[in-house]
Amino acid sequence: MALPRCYVASPLGFSETTRDWYRDVLLASLAEVVTPVDPWSLSSADEFAAAAAAGRQRAWALEVGRRNAQAIRSSALLVAHLDGQEPDSGTVAEVGFACGLGLRCYGIRSDLRQAGEEGVPLNLQVAAFIDGSGGTIEPSTATLVQRLRADLG
Repeated sequence: MALPRCYVASPLGFSETTRDWYRDVLLASLAEVVTPVDPWSLSSADEFAAAAAAGRQRAWALEVGRRNAQAIRSSALLVAHLDGQEPDSGTVAEVGFACGLGLRCYGIRSDLRQAGEEGVPLNLQVAAFIDGSGGTIEPSTATLVQRLRADLG
């Protein structure tokens, strides 16, 4: 049986300090229960460099956004990395888009800081969208995988 496609929304590909954890821990752990759709693999460094050399940064940025939107549309669910004092705006936009499409969304927020209103770990609207989609926000990769395993049965 094929595992459901799961778009993995995060800012972790931007930074050298987070890329390894993203690839070796988050994606690898998710692969136990879903087929991760990695938006960082949808565009190459060479494509970014070519766009910059040609002065096409805006057009290229919009193309990357279109690729990511299509990858979300082709997925059955979404997992979002929501750490940070304020979760990444692009990640939050991807959550809203996926929820609007009717996908079940999950979050991982291992950050110890409170970043939202009382009773929710981050912005109330993001928490409400995820909850309304049928998903949850989990405090660790392990609990996220457990939740996905239980929900996807």
